[in-house]
Amino acid sequence: MLELTQDKQEIKIKNKFLAHVFGLMSVGLLISAIFAYTTSENAIVRAIIFTNPMSYIAIILIQFGFVYAISGAINKISSGTATALFLMYSALTGVTLSSIFMIYTQGSIFYTFGITSLTFLAMSFYGHTTSTDLTKMGSYFMMGLWGIIIASILNMFFRSSGLNFLISILGVILFTGLTAYDVQNISKMDNMLEDGTEIKNRMAVVASLKLYLDFINLFLYLLRFLGQRRD
Repeated sequence: MLELTQDKQEIKIKNKFLAHVFGLMSVGLLISAIFAYTTSENAIVRAIIFTNPMSYIAIILIQFGFVYAISGAINKISSGTATALFLMYSALTGVTLSSIFMIYTQGSIFYTFGITSLTFLAMSFYGHTTSTDLTKMGSYFMMGLWGIIIASILNMFFRSSGLNFLISILGVILFTGLTAYDVQNISKMDNMLEDGTEIKNRMAVVASLKLYLDFINLFLYLLRFLGQRRD
């Protein structure tokens, strides 16, 4: 009876950590959605950002700075600071994503968001429950990520519709797989770190950022297929 009670307590603590990670990621997505929509509806803000290359580049550089601070320098900042940086990063990402409302219809954006959510939840469940060790897939995911980055840069010059289609397919496959991979690693992280410690709270923010990026990238690649362009 005592062992059963202890097992239930361990499961509850583990679910609490995962709930923290997914909850923070969800808040980030909500902030991004709000900023994306409000920016798209404000002509003055749109003009400042999208007609002035320096403004757009500045936002991108600040975003990279936030990502580095959260993931690369996480041991030098508190969990509270990391959380604040993540939320600010989410807001800036929303601003840069506002252009999708100018390219695609709102209906197709919401539809794609729904499909992305279902796919993300399914792969998260798989990553959390599967007994298959996905760690060995890490190197393949990394090669795929670099392949997409290089191909995307090259296609900026060649502007090949065929290559763009291939990149989109690979992007969907890659970030679908990365979702399961990252969720499994987060579950392992939960088992390795002591509950209630500052380092675990900081790593929860890092985990939230990873899942947030998986979701956003999966959404954007799916939008290339499911998005209906405005007339």
